[in-house]
Amino acid sequence: MAYVSQLITDGASTFLRAEYTWVGVFVALFSLIIIFTVEPVLGQFYTTIPFLIGAGTSVLSGYIGMQVAVRANVRTTKLAMESLDGAFKLAFKGGLVLGFTLVGLALLNLMLLIMWYRNEFLVATHGDAAQQAIQRQQQTLHMFEAIAGYGLGVPLSLFLGALVAEFSLKLLMSVQILLVK
Repeated sequence: MAYVSQLITDGASTFLRAEYTWVGVFVALFSLIIIFTVEPVLGQFYTTIPFLIGAGTSVLSGYIGMQVAVRANVRTTKLAMESLDGAFKLAFKGGLVLGFTLVGLALLNLMLLIMWYRNEFLVATHGDAAQQAIQRQQQTLHMFEAIAGYGLGVPLSLFLGALVAEFSLKLLMSVQILLVK
């Protein structure tokens, strides 16, 4: 079982390299589209940077999730020989890792991005209180319009990765089930 486990781990790593190569190409092309269609001033990357940070967050979460899933699948296969209930619980806990990793990293990066962009977009305002409130509202609107790129980057690369990863994990699990029988 250790030998098969190592083969599956190596295969998953090889798969991720190939998958993320294609995701990287897609993200690069999509970044160019954002630069030329969304950025208000050419040479300013206020929306593209959050998009790339979001895509990077998704890729990192997918990598961590795949590594944990492969290891959890091996342990689940071993435990399934003794107890299906225990195997189900272990598999469920292993599957939770990707979700919690993505949410944790996404919130951390979003908070850091907001803190950074507050310094970039929210500058001192002039005029009476009403004019200052309007200027502050416009600055905040522009800040969150730029941060919206982050919201596009996370699910986009996660979706692309999930399409192929889900199929591959099902295939790996099927091989493990056949090995148990």
